[in-house]
Amino acid sequence: MTTPPMSAVMAFPPAPPDRMASAMHDKLCYHTDAWDVAQDLAAGINDIVVIDARSFEHYCAGHIPGAISLPHKEMTPERLAELDKQRVYITYCDGIGCNGSTKAAWKLASAGLQVKELLGGLDFWRRDQHPVQTGAQRGSLDASGLNDCGC
Repeated sequence: MTTPPMSAVMAFPPAPPDRMASAMHDKLCYHTDAWDVAQDLAAGINDIVVIDARSFEHYCAGHIPGAISLPHKEMTPERLAELDKQRVYITYCDGIGCNGSTKAAWKLASAGLQVKELLGGLDFWRRDQHPVQTGAQRGSLDASGLNDCGC
C-alpha cells in the first residue's frame, strides 16, 4: 500500500478566515501596486505624493511621471518637516532587490507621515508597461496611455 503524498502547501495550514482577512488588510495598508498608483496619478488624486527614493541621477534617468525626487539618504528631519502630514506618501526605488523605498518609508513614518511602499518599485512599474518620465521634470500621467490591469 502506498502512502498518499504530503502536501507542501498544507505543511502549514491556512490561517482561520478572520485572521487571514486581518493580515491581508494589514498588507494593503502597508503596500500598494503600480496599477493603483497609476490609476490615482492619472485621475489627479491630490491626496498622494509619489516619492522616488533613489539618487537624483537615477531619477533623471527614468522615474514615475508625477513623482518627486527625494532620495532616502537626503531625508533629514528638517526636510521631512516641510512635507504635508495630510497627504499619503508612496515610496519606491529600483525594485525588490533594493531597499531604498523601505528606508524612505521608515524615515517618513518615523517623522509622523502617512506612507505606503510601492511593491516592485520602478521594475514592476515598467513590467506593467506604464510610461516613464526622463529628465528633471516631474511630468504627469495621462489616463489615455494606461493599460488594463487584468485583475
